[in-house]
Amino acid sequence: MNAAAKLVLTASLLALSMVASASDKDKEKAAATSYVDSGAFGVFVGGQRVMTETFHIGQANGNSSISSQINEGPATGTLLQKSDMDMTGSGELLRYNWSQEKDPRSSLTVVPNNEFLLEKITPPGATKPAEQPFLMTNKSPIMDNNFFVHRELLAWRFLAAACQPGTAPVLWQCKHDPAEFGVLVPQDRTSLHVRMSLVGKETISIRGTERELLRLKLAGEAFEWALWVDEKDQFKLIKISIPEANTEVVRD
Repeated sequence: MNAAAKLVLTASLLALSMVASASDKDKEKAAATSYVDSGAFGVFVGGQRVMTETFHIGQANGNSSISSQINEGPATGTLLQKSDMDMTGSGELLRYNWSQEKDPRSSLTVVPNNEFLLEKITPPGATKPAEQPFLMTNKSPIMDNNFFVHRELLAWRFLAAACQPGTAPVLWQCKHDPAEFGVLVPQDRTSLHVRMSLVGKETISIRGTERELLRLKLAGEAFEWALWVDEKDQFKLIKISIPEANTEVVRD
């Protein structure tokens, strides 16, 4: 198993945020960053591109973080919202930040509160944030609205427990037993129970090219999504299908 695959299939799958400043200090930080995945997802409703999520997942100094931003239409379109998440190497949340670009005063933060989580919400015009505690451990996955990279991280967490390296020509041996997760959806100020399971290998068309991918099912009380990851490329998320919303998410 190569070093990249080992990094992906561990319980501490997390990463480092992208470096946006050009200062010398930030350049030094960027040089020390080990990137696990970066790229963009196109979000299509009824076949028409409506949003693009650009994301970076990396790791540095024993901690990990994920940064993502949502743009209207292509990646060069209007910036709508962004998020940043930092965690320890063992998967404990250090901080999650979300902000809306149209009104930067509208923001939220999730931080540890002893062994649980505390959300701080700052609505427009507020002088101080409101606080909402959650009886969820600080290792609970974040699965916020519109950030599909969070679904990739959840898939990695599931696969880290479900899959073991195989012997050639079988790359991986994976169990089909489903797993349940309690996840936090910060923008909705709520928690959910979701279930992920392995469906199996499928050959599907991605931008006109046939690819053999691993299909997963992500389901909750009122939704069921299909996710496809590439076991030959560090289990990167390639596509999501959301039939009830006539929506597909495809890696650019």
